[in-house]
Amino acid sequence: MDDGRKVLVVVMDGLGDRAVKSLGQRTPLQCANKPNLDWFAANGTSGIMDVISPGVRPGSDTSHLALLGYDPFEVYTGRGPFEAAGVGLVGKPGDVAFRCNFATVDSDMNVIDRRAGRIKTPDTTMLASAINGMQLGNITATVREATEHRAVLILEGPDLSPYVSDVDPHALSSIQSSEPLRPEALVTAQAVNEFVHKAHEILRDHPVNRRRIEEGLVPANALLPRGAGVFPNIQSFQERYGISASGVAGVSLIRGICRVCGLEVIEETGCTGGTDTDMDAKACAALRELERKDFVLMNVKATDVNSHDGDPRSKIESIERLDSMAKIIKDSIPEGAIVVLTADHCTPVELGDHSGDPVPLTIYSDDSIKDDVTSFDEISCARGALGRIRGVNLMPILLDKANRSEKFGA
Repeated sequence: MDDGRKVLVVVMDGLGDRAVKSLGQRTPLQCANKPNLDWFAANGTSGIMDVISPGVRPGSDTSHLALLGYDPFEVYTGRGPFEAAGVGLVGKPGDVAFRCNFATVDSDMNVIDRRAGRIKTPDTTMLASAINGMQLGNITATVREATEHRAVLILEGPDLSPYVSDVDPHALSSIQSSEPLRPEALVTAQAVNEFVHKAHEILRDHPVNRRRIEEGLVPANALLPRGAGVFPNIQSFQERYGISASGVAGVSLIRGICRVCGLEVIEETGCTGGTDTDMDAKACAALRELERKDFVLMNVKATDVNSHDGDPRSKIESIERLDSMAKIIKDSIPEGAIVVLTADHCTPVELGDHSGDPVPLTIYSDDSIKDDVTSFDEISCARGALGRIRGVNLMPILLDKANRSEKFGA
C-alpha cells in the first residue's frame, strides 16, 4: 500500500443557496465568476452532501462534527461548550457553557438588534470584562468575548444542569425568561435570569455604550445566552483516525470544535471570521500546515455572513474572493494531496438562515476519476459521480482515498 496521502478540507461556510429571484432564479454560485473553483470540479469528482441528514437544518457546530466524522446525534451536547473552547475556555465537568450575543434592548427589554450593530472588539472586550466574574449566589459567571458580536458565558458552581431554555428570542421580540426543561435545572435557570438582568444594569451605563450612543451607534446593553451545554467527552481525532490534524479558522465556534476534537488550532493574522477576513492568508496558512500534518480543516465564514444579511450581490463577491483563494491552493497543492471543496450547510439569502438543502461537494486528487461536472455549483455537482452522501460518510471516503482505510473482511 502507498504511504498515506495528505488531505485538505475547505469548508466555505453557508455557501449553498436556493434560486434567487433577483438573480434570475439562479444561485450566487451559478452567477459568480469562479474559474478556479470550476477547475477543481472539472478535474475532480463531485456530488452533493446532506451534512446531517436529508432535510435536517444543520448548525455550524453539528455540521463540522459530522464533517470530521463524529455523529452529532451521539456526541453533541450543545453549542455553548464549543464556543467557549474557541476562545480558550474549557470548563470542568459540571460547568455549563452558553453561546451569547451582545444585543441592543429597549427599556422594556425588547430586543431591537440581536447583534448590537455587529459590534466587534475592542468594544466587546471591554464590555465582557465589566461583567466577567459576576457572583450569582454560590455560582460564578465567566464571560469572554468571541467573534464579532458574540460572547461566551460559563457558569461554575454546584447543582448546575444544561437543560434550560434560551434567553435569546432569536427574533426582534421580548427577551425570554430561561426556564428549566427538567426539574434539576431550576437552579441554573434562576442563575441565568439573574445574570441577564445584572449584566443589563452594568452594560447600559458602561462608557463604551455611552460613547457608541454619542457616535450614533446602537449600544450593546444586553447579553443573550443560548445553546446551553456541558463539555463533551469526545475521542480525539488523532486517536480516532491515527493521523495528525490542524484546524484553520477565524470563527471562535469552529476553533472550539477543532480544540474539543483534538485538532491543533492555527490562528492566522488577518483571519477574522468575518467578511473582512484575509482569505489568501488563510489558504497559505492551511498549505503550511499541510506540510507538517496529515489533515487540515479550513473554514471560511464570509458567504454565510452575506447570506444572513440577505445580500446576494455581496455573496457573489465573496465567492469570487474564494475563487482567488482557490487559485492559491490549486497552484500549491502538495504532490498526491487530496483537496475537498464543500460547505457546512446552505444559507439561502432569501431565507437569511440555514436550510436543510444538500451542499455541493468536490473531491480532487491527481488520480481523481473525472466525471462530467465542469462547474462548482449546486446543480452541476448534483450530476457528479459521488452521488448524494451524508456528512458522516465524508471522512471514510477521504481516508480510503488517502490510502489510510482499514480493510473490512479478509
